[in-house]
Amino acid sequence: MVMSIYVIAYDVGTTGVKTCLFEISDKITLIESAMSGYDLYVLDNGGVEQEPEQWWKAMCKTTKMVINNSGIRKEAISGISFCAQMQALVMVDEKGDPIRRAMSYMDNRAHKETEKGIMSGFRLSGLNAYKLLRSILISGAVSASVKDPVWKYKWVENNEPEVFSRLYKWLDVKDFLVCKATGRFTMSEDSAFATLLYDTRKNKKQFSRELCELMGVDFRHLPDICKSTDQVGILTDKSAEELGLAPKTPVFSGGGDASLIGVGSGAVEEGETHIYMGTSGWVSVVVKEQKLDINNMIASIVGANPGFFNYFAELETAGKCLEWVKDHLALDEIGVFLDGKKVWEDPESIYKSMYDFMLDRVKDVPAGSNGVMFTPWLHGNRCPFEDHYARGMFFNIGLETGKTEMIHSVVEGICYHLKWQLEAIEKKVKTKPLIRLVGGGALAPLTCQLLSDMLGREIESVDNPQDVGAVGAAITAAVGLNSIESIAASKKFIRPNRKYKPKRSNTEIYNRLFPVFKSLYMNNKKAFHTLNK
Repeated sequence: MVMSIYVIAYDVGTTGVKTCLFEISDKITLIESAMSGYDLYVLDNGGVEQEPEQWWKAMCKTTKMVINNSGIRKEAISGISFCAQMQALVMVDEKGDPIRRAMSYMDNRAHKETEKGIMSGFRLSGLNAYKLLRSILISGAVSASVKDPVWKYKWVENNEPEVFSRLYKWLDVKDFLVCKATGRFTMSEDSAFATLLYDTRKNKKQFSRELCELMGVDFRHLPDICKSTDQVGILTDKSAEELGLAPKTPVFSGGGDASLIGVGSGAVEEGETHIYMGTSGWVSVVVKEQKLDINNMIASIVGANPGFFNYFAELETAGKCLEWVKDHLALDEIGVFLDGKKVWEDPESIYKSMYDFMLDRVKDVPAGSNGVMFTPWLHGNRCPFEDHYARGMFFNIGLETGKTEMIHSVVEGICYHLKWQLEAIEKKVKTKPLIRLVGGGALAPLTCQLLSDMLGREIESVDNPQDVGAVGAAITAAVGLNSIESIAASKKFIRPNRKYKPKRSNTEIYNRLFPVFKSLYMNNKKAFHTLNK
């Protein structure tokens, strides 16, 4: 008989934290969960910020809720771990207290720093040739995006010198919470890689002093590096009291959402692909060797499974587009059905309610939405083109167009973009035929079938697809506690739910319209820049 353990996993997203209590034996069982939201501050200068202490308060609130509601004694919790949004900049002092708001992964204000830091001098592919080549050699990637953390760091240095003078360590979201829990300043390997200052070469696996010098980063500001499955420390008396857990409970590093959602989806072997539809979205393929596509802004990121990388293409706004639909196209008609609930009160509410509505109202809209197209670039775009001035639009609306076609076209627009990313990925790496779809979007059979039709591929969903990040975090704790042998061995714990096969007639329609979707960016690029610069 397999001895069971209890672990708590925190899924720290853009709009809220979901705290999950799991029992792990010969399977992974969700016992209880709770959610709490926090603010996202969008500034006029392109800044996007959050209050780190709000993350911690949401953690404390939801931890007490799951313990109280589950009936499990706090002393029975074997460990806690984390899955979180990545590429934020959390600056803390020697006590671990934030010295300013965190700069979100969506923050794009550091234009001058990016241009000066990586786009000056002799250039290749628009980037400083020497820095580009050294970055690729050392880290396998390059800080080419205005949203990359190093330029946020430089922005604070240039614009807030008094704040910068108090900086002790640069952390990411998860690593700040680990610090609050344990008092230790660390980053997991995937978080360290996301700084793009990490040396991925064999027998290195550490921050690169050379890259720090090239990018103008003080090496002393970087924390210690650990594995996702490492026990970083134990809960301090203070953090245990605030969380409502037992002092000295083991704390595991966990990882970022880009790596642990893949683990929670069961895509851990070479060539296995998962697509995530949450607030953001992405296509990710497990690869053995690092690949880089500068033209399409696709890189191989360090994952939680040792020896493997995730070849990763990101869409900034996926579910966020559906939140917009909910608030501006649907809520006026179905406010009673949705109870007027704000999406930030429950980051998954949009899927539990909006998709139910869509199944009823837009299921009969034909493939192609009667010619209407939507571009899902509500906060710019990163891949396969980087342009923070790009925006969403409805294209080809006629007098006969109704809201049902428009709502349906939003889901199609997200899927078109994911198809574009998969197309770019498959120019560099081989993928297995079956694709796992996870995130809140996978709760709706309509979305699963539409994506299958769009890609012309079989799509498979898993149990509780909206919780796969937390499942991935729970797995890191279980591996650290020797309850699961390894990240690779965790695949057998992930149960597939349902498989969707493409409808050939719909796939033919989407293949015919796909070039039109791709043309919408280049045809409107100048207009985007004129309107949004």
